[in-house]
Amino acid sequence: MSETKAARVRAKLNHPMIDGDSHIVEYMPVLRDMLREVGGASAEKNFVTAMGHGLLDSGKKSWYDMTWDERRDNRGMRPPWWPLPTKNTIDRCTSMIPKLYHERMDDFGLDYAVLYPTVGLLFPHMANDEMRALSCRAFNEYAAAYYDEYADRMTVAATIPLHTPEEGIRELEHAKNLGLKVAVIPAYVKRPVAAFAKLHPKLAHHVTWLDSYGIDSEHDYDPFWAKCIELGFSVSVHSAGMGLEERSSMSNYMYNHMGHFGAAGEVLTKSLLMGGVTRRFPKLRVALLEGGVVNGSRLYADIVSRWKKRRLESQDNLDPASLDVKLAQDLFSRYGNNAILNHLDELEKTIHLRPHAISEDLRDDFAAMKITRKEEIEDIFIPNFYFGCESDDPHAALAFNTKINPFGSELRAFMTFDLGHWDVTDMGEAAAEAYGLVEEELITPENFRAFAFSNAVQLYCTANPDFFRGTAIETVVASELGQLKEAV
Repeated sequence: MSETKAARVRAKLNHPMIDGDSHIVEYMPVLRDMLREVGGASAEKNFVTAMGHGLLDSGKKSWYDMTWDERRDNRGMRPPWWPLPTKNTIDRCTSMIPKLYHERMDDFGLDYAVLYPTVGLLFPHMANDEMRALSCRAFNEYAAAYYDEYADRMTVAATIPLHTPEEGIRELEHAKNLGLKVAVIPAYVKRPVAAFAKLHPKLAHHVTWLDSYGIDSEHDYDPFWAKCIELGFSVSVHSAGMGLEERSSMSNYMYNHMGHFGAAGEVLTKSLLMGGVTRRFPKLRVALLEGGVVNGSRLYADIVSRWKKRRLESQDNLDPASLDVKLAQDLFSRYGNNAILNHLDELEKTIHLRPHAISEDLRDDFAAMKITRKEEIEDIFIPNFYFGCESDDPHAALAFNTKINPFGSELRAFMTFDLGHWDVTDMGEAAAEAYGLVEEELITPENFRAFAFSNAVQLYCTANPDFFRGTAIETVVASELGQLKEAV
């Protein structure tokens, strides 16, 4: 086999390449064996029912079996179709066979990879409590059993359900016992709106809200974040935003797909930031996968500008009590046209904002963040959030644009290729495509080193200093950690 483009890129670099998000494609007969082992003889049947239609045949009518009239009547979101490569047969098989994946790592230009589920990403979102826990448990057993042999160059993320903090902690502890090192959590949990559910219990799943753990949550998730830190887990988010209102076309998969991972990641990022989670848990590290850094860059700038203009100390500009009614009446009298003058007696009632008075505790949207200076936003955002950017994403360069990002910050973008899925037509070319950021002078070689290596080291090793112990890059990571400590 001839040398790949990715291998040629790796050969000229003086640092490792870490892929923070590629995929395994579960070999379902083996995963079903694990389901039966974990959950008993009925587990497989219950699993198919719980998954619903779409990726698995549940016996229910799927979108692809409906007529157009039925689709219009139901307004169901068009689900993914042909999500995996086929013509490149070796790549398709690589994502399913651990030994082949491991053997081809040099072809991909990679020294190490963190791998994520495919079907398994849906498991934490299952509505059925028993099957959600069972499916996540089975996947984690599958990942540990079949990929542990190749731990020198890869690890598979554990799927962690989070409908309650207690179930999350249980599976996190189990994943730790299995030797898994990364936890992928759902970006949100869909919960029924209580008032509607009481009136229409059979339709409750149609009217929902998003519980994103930090803002307005139904539970106190602080024990879960504390457990992540205690056990040495960084957490990752790889949830679908397809199906959210603005991404629910009944006819077009690509309409639903564009930006959906970033949208789901933003839900969680805002919630953890504004809910004070990163303030209370400064060592928590969260990776937002497959959405790129665009949402992160905008959100960082948004929170800075909004805090400056909407914090308590700035609200005199907005308080109805600050309005000079006498001056307003004079201006309206002198400059108003006849239509306005005919209603001048209604000016005071019209110009005031309602409600006239709001208690201070209801006016401070940033209270949980405990910010006294705008620069503190950098401290509870930049170290905590990492943004996975795919090889064909030129906007990864935004992370390193210190002229755009507030306070001259660099956001923590890191390289995530999505190997194994439809958007990578050749696994041997993704690293070369990513290096195009340097060749096109969008970022510097030093930026690329952070993107491909050092940001990933910080993500995983802040949570677990031994993350890379026993791996092929143990020595160079130890040197990198030493340099980072000296820089601090």
